[in-house]
Amino acid sequence: MCGIVGYVGKKNPVSVVVDGLRALEYRGYDSAGIAFLDNDNIKVIKTAGRVDDLVKLVDASGSYASIAMGHTRWATHGEPNDANAHPHFDCLEQIFIAHNGVIENYHDLKKDLIKRGHKFRSQTDTEVIAHLIEDEGKDVPNTPIEELVLKVLPKLKGTYGLVVMSKGEPNKMVAVRNFSPLLLGVGNNEYIIASDASPILKHTRQIIYLNDGEMAVVTPQNYGIVNVFNQLVQREVQHVDHTIEMAEKGNYPHFSIKEIMEQPDALRSTLRGRLLLEEGKAKLGGLEEKKEIKEKLRLIERLIITSCGTANLAGMIGKYMLEEYAGVRTEVDLASEFRYRKPILDEKTAVMVISQSGETADTIGALKEAKEKGVLTLGIVNVVGSSVARMTDAGVYNHAGPEVSVASYKAFTSQLAVLALYTLFLGRQRNLSLTMGKRIVKELLKIPDLVEETLKVAEQMKKIAEKYLPYRDFLFIGRKYNLATAYEGALKLKEVAYVHAEGYGSGEMKHGPLAMIDEEFPTVVIVPQDSVYEKNISNTQEIKARRGPIIAIATKGDKEIGKIVDDVIYIPKTLEMLTPILAVIPLQLFAYYSGVLRGLDVDKPRNLAKSVTVE
Repeated sequence: MCGIVGYVGKKNPVSVVVDGLRALEYRGYDSAGIAFLDNDNIKVIKTAGRVDDLVKLVDASGSYASIAMGHTRWATHGEPNDANAHPHFDCLEQIFIAHNGVIENYHDLKKDLIKRGHKFRSQTDTEVIAHLIEDEGKDVPNTPIEELVLKVLPKLKGTYGLVVMSKGEPNKMVAVRNFSPLLLGVGNNEYIIASDASPILKHTRQIIYLNDGEMAVVTPQNYGIVNVFNQLVQREVQHVDHTIEMAEKGNYPHFSIKEIMEQPDALRSTLRGRLLLEEGKAKLGGLEEKKEIKEKLRLIERLIITSCGTANLAGMIGKYMLEEYAGVRTEVDLASEFRYRKPILDEKTAVMVISQSGETADTIGALKEAKEKGVLTLGIVNVVGSSVARMTDAGVYNHAGPEVSVASYKAFTSQLAVLALYTLFLGRQRNLSLTMGKRIVKELLKIPDLVEETLKVAEQMKKIAEKYLPYRDFLFIGRKYNLATAYEGALKLKEVAYVHAEGYGSGEMKHGPLAMIDEEFPTVVIVPQDSVYEKNISNTQEIKARRGPIIAIATKGDKEIGKIVDDVIYIPKTLEMLTPILAVIPLQLFAYYSGVLRGLDVDKPRNLAKSVTVE
């Protein structure tokens, strides 16, 4: 991850690629690099940091030949530094690679290549591809680069959008797709390869969207597309009318709905390579790399989770997971309170912070407080190389991809998935049985598909949002794992639709909220078929008796709930600890459509910022 631009044509290729990388900055990244033909050599320049840092190292106004490629990286294998930035190359500096995706079997491939004498410069999975291509070409010199690439592809397990240059064929570029998007822009004697349309539209609106298993072979004179069997494929060029901003949104009207709909893939990315079914365990490199960290984790008796906003609500759900399945006494604190309350911390306590951006001021303040007390600090963060990532002793990345909308959607569900991974990791170190561990792993592996299924309620949620548009006050209620889901549903409606909403525990209805219930005060009840189902049904009936309109989030197959409530949205059945991941999806959609129907800027709600870097 995260963005690729390749150019072959008559314009200054370095300038085109640099501009293209800037167009991809919205996707998020931690390093950037470029490879370009300079006289008879392919020159590579790369750096940790921003595209602006790269530009300082590259003379974009220089006179260069017709080809260049660039990459912005969001680290998945190896830390964000100059060495791990793309493009990568082989031992002989003949093959140059930019890659989005994950090569799942890279470790085995790398071990084999090292045995055969290959020297690696980075910690990335990508570099193995360059060495594999080098290997294929050793005994067959002058083989076209596209044929060498096709020989390597069957050895790769995982996902890739791959762009390749060869010093031996300096005016040719190869691009191949497998579950990681690549587009080919077709101009007037110029061609642009990119991860999405945003770098292309400045130059041409004629685009070919590569399918999985297809390769584009591009020179300054022409292009061709073949499949993995090297058979020519006829592809229609599409004329694209949308703007660059629309391209970044992927044809969605807003980043918000794009990021809601991205959650299945975000969760797949979060979980990929981290679940061991036969052992019923989670494999978390960020917690296992240092033996002393792993040992401290095994011995902790108390965990404090501290964060802000939606991340804090994820922590509340994590508390239930960790106490029930890992047997770890867990507290949850707002970071804005933790840093001022003089917490009692000792060597048996660890402090975990959760932050999408890794730059939230109050969260960093709480983290500093914990570090000053000398306790073990852990992190859950989405942005690689962020302040939280650097400051914590150990942690786990979300790998959910960049979030542009101010209100958090996919970061929240990926945080819940990471908390489930932490629970598995700590639980299996303690008393969580192999049988239960396997069950959790199986259910986690299903979650991305179940979220995909749940997203099919989008049209239903739009109609419900239309029905309830006149109402200005809402109550959201839930219990146990879904108490914080209720809080999150209320928070989203406030953030995105500017509608007053409160989240409450279902068991608190008689302690105040019931006084508010009447025909003008709708309640959203989260009532999956779990260990507190009967109690939630009882609370729902109390609301019905007072003629309050009710929207229910319920489990598929529940034949009772529909008799009580006005509207019901069904979600698939899963393990109780994972129900919030599914239950929150309709609530996100309800808030989104409520905001859209009111004509609001749902991506940038008033008075709010994506990363709160001041107190």
